[in-house]
Amino acid sequence: MPRKLNPPKKAPAKTSKARARVSGADDPSGRFYYKGNRLKQLRAFVYITRLGTLSRAAEALFLSQPSVSLQLQALEREMGMPLVERTRRRITLTDAGEALYEMARPLVEGFENLDREFQAKTRGKQSGRLTVAAGASTIQYLLPDLVKAYRERYPDVQLQLANVTGKDGMALLRADEADIAIGSMLDVPNDIAWAPVYHYDPMLIMPPDHPLAEKEAIRLEDLSPYGLILPPQRLTTFRLVDMVFQQRRVPYTVAIEVGGWDVIKQYVAMGLGISIVTGICITDADRERLVVRNLRQYFPQRSYGVVMRKGKFLSPEARAFIDLIKPGLLTHRDYDEPGHSER
Repeated sequence: MPRKLNPPKKAPAKTSKARARVSGADDPSGRFYYKGNRLKQLRAFVYITRLGTLSRAAEALFLSQPSVSLQLQALEREMGMPLVERTRRRITLTDAGEALYEMARPLVEGFENLDREFQAKTRGKQSGRLTVAAGASTIQYLLPDLVKAYRERYPDVQLQLANVTGKDGMALLRADEADIAIGSMLDVPNDIAWAPVYHYDPMLIMPPDHPLAEKEAIRLEDLSPYGLILPPQRLTTFRLVDMVFQQRRVPYTVAIEVGGWDVIKQYVAMGLGISIVTGICITDADRERLVVRNLRQYFPQRSYGVVMRKGKFLSPEARAFIDLIKPGLLTHRDYDEPGHSER
């Protein structure tokens, strides 16, 4: 007898929710589904904004670039409007993206720091690690009191001071090898935030027996006959001095190029030349062995403050250090004013 063949079984119909997950279409609630996690979407969006490209965000999140792109698309679909404008090199925010970033950043930052915040609150103290990048003059003259106060308040934090010049400090910030930097800025890059806090006048220093020591009001032209002791040409102090003399068409000579304020002050005290330094390095002991005159009528002030990477998720340890410098500083957005870079 011929054998009967059973009709093929029909595959069970996929539910609307299953279809939505496979196709990436709207689910029954009207929400766009991609792994259904709003926090993941916001985190991807914040990293894209902070780093500027999908590839960098994907690398930082340990995800593939298509995954990050899908997270962004899902978020834009749920928000009902585009959040970014895509160009060849970078991604920029739309007005809606700017508004969402302002709201999403503290949420993502809080989530990123949740473990450390929890440990700090339950233990009643800050612990962890903090790396601060700064130049030699900042470490020597500006930071000692701050470091002392920080160590007294947070003795369990492992504090590292990275002695670097401006460009190297920027590199540490961008590589996440430093939490913040303390120093001064001449040109503020687009990805860097800077908040000036301390301001110092430019000072002429000379030995007590120098011909100009008897003069109270010193003109820029008075400096022409005497050799200057300045930091190397690659550093900002030299560039600023040169710029002022050139703009006023006043001739000048450099007797010695040498790095380090202490070395410069020592050479001036020995009668090897005169110098123009920043007031940050002038101590009471210096005023006993040197004659000091203020030159702010000719040279700009040097401003020092907090330097950080825009979008950086600051640890509780970094926030505590910044609060010691100036309480409430992190609530302000005036981080891109022009200033002077680290000497």
